[in-house]
Amino acid sequence: MGNPEIKMKATRDAYGEKLAELGEKYEDIVVLDADLAKSTKTILFGKKFPKRFFDMGIAEQNMVGTAAGLALSGKIPFASTFAVFATGRVYDQLRMSVCYPKVNVKIAATHSGLTVGEDGASHQALEDIALARALPNMTVVVPCDAVETEKVVEFAVEYVGPMYIRLGRSKVPVILDPGYKFRLGKGVVLREGKDVSIIATGIMVAKSLEAAEVLAQKGIDAEVINMSSIKPLDKELILESASKTGGVVTVEEHSIIGGLGSAVCEVLSENLPVPVERVGVKDVFGESGSAEELLEKYGLSINDIAAAAERIILRRQK
Repeated sequence: MGNPEIKMKATRDAYGEKLAELGEKYEDIVVLDADLAKSTKTILFGKKFPKRFFDMGIAEQNMVGTAAGLALSGKIPFASTFAVFATGRVYDQLRMSVCYPKVNVKIAATHSGLTVGEDGASHQALEDIALARALPNMTVVVPCDAVETEKVVEFAVEYVGPMYIRLGRSKVPVILDPGYKFRLGKGVVLREGKDVSIIATGIMVAKSLEAAEVLAQKGIDAEVINMSSIKPLDKELILESASKTGGVVTVEEHSIIGGLGSAVCEVLSENLPVPVERVGVKDVFGESGSAEELLEKYGLSINDIAAAAERIILRRQK
């Protein structure tokens, strides 16, 4: 965003800072990392509480299994690594050691989506929401900014059960007020509108708000919803908004298969069929490039969101 007055902060930074802060209040918090503590920002907790921090090395499966054991011992483990490793590489351990027995493990994954940037396709997790969402007993949350990340981490400490928290690498606009309260299973209307519903998650919420401004200049009144809770999903809000506007655009830094777009479509197809446009990565791998260049190339720009909303208006008029 071009406005110099808007604060920029990476969600991974907010995660590391809040975790280190909460470590003072909650002595049962333990943190595990897979040789990426500087990048995931768990190093802040590790420096403060070295006896409660475990660098497991490049052994992610072992990290998740160990986290499950610590949880069964009464600890509150946060296991962190890049999103591509936190889901794909450890899927069997997530399924059998965490979700099947419903163990109290928090998987806090950073470096998700295209905005990993120059690291390229091997490190750009575009299917992690789909993988996590498909697991029974797994809760899936994608904070939209640093403020929500802090609130989600606070919530995760008190929440009992498996939880996947999706975080990013790049600095993103801080759009929520410090007094914001996160509620699991609830979306939040950030901008009311009557012509089209834009339901976004993660870093795409800020871009959706900008797209709504572009649409307003064309006389289109867009409603923008922050849907950080992917599972459980706020079905009531989706149906309420869609019934008002008659059309929905979903926006995510993830494949359009299996993530927010799919989840919203499942709700609408079963309850209120309306036109839907899914803005996201179109079933392809990413590539190396700067974060903004990649978002532009793969159809996740502000103009792409606005164009999808305009297509909804045209489809609804037919």
